[in-house]
Amino acid sequence: MKNSKLFYLKMKSIVALLFFLCISCNSQTLKTDNKSTSSPISEKDVAKKDTIIDFESSEILKEVQPFVATASGKMQYLNWKIIKDNNTKVIMQQATNDGDYYNLLVLEKPVYKNFTMSAKIKAIAGNEDQGGGLVWRYSNNNNYYIARFNPLENNFRLYKVVNGDREKLKSVDFEIKSNEWFEMKIEMIENQITCYLNNKILIQIQDDTFPNSGRVGFWTKADAQTEFDDLTLKIVK
Repeated sequence: MKNSKLFYLKMKSIVALLFFLCISCNSQTLKTDNKSTSSPISEKDVAKKDTIIDFESSEILKEVQPFVATASGKMQYLNWKIIKDNNTKVIMQQATNDGDYYNLLVLEKPVYKNFTMSAKIKAIAGNEDQGGGLVWRYSNNNNYYIARFNPLENNFRLYKVVNGDREKLKSVDFEIKSNEWFEMKIEMIENQITCYLNNKILIQIQDDTFPNSGRVGFWTKADAQTEFDDLTLKIVK
């Protein structure tokens, strides 16, 4: 009986240890979304020429290829659609999610390393968050740089998202009203990041977190409903 009890206690300890190790492993390993934009980047996908994307040839209320809708954070609702703003077609993030949930629309390819990227952005609505921005050197939905402007806070911020955790690199006060188009531009050369709003340099910083080529795209947080247009990417050699 004594041996049986000792065996039982040992087995219980082993099971508890295995359970702890399993929980620890899961907490340290963040799964990506298994979409094409989280697949390994190939050298053949690196951009060889400049890219300009507007949405005039896209169908209203349709998604847009070769963009892929995804998110950082526990999956909620993806809703990126082509709409008309006056006489111009734009892409809009229409979902009203909440919390630390980042709506992403990522260009599958080509990918870029050293470049300038610009886009027109307009904050339409959002109570928890507004506005949005651009992502780059994106390897998957949990690892990338992001610059964004928020009219509710009147600030322009640069972040990096590493294994799903967002870290602020720089913040600058700036004022742009909701329902007003503005242009955001990012210049990335090796580890040097320069961020512009309406042709004004507001952030300059060096960071080595993501040194390789990556995908690019659009970003909003939570319930920020935002329009984007005229994505322009120019290679810097």
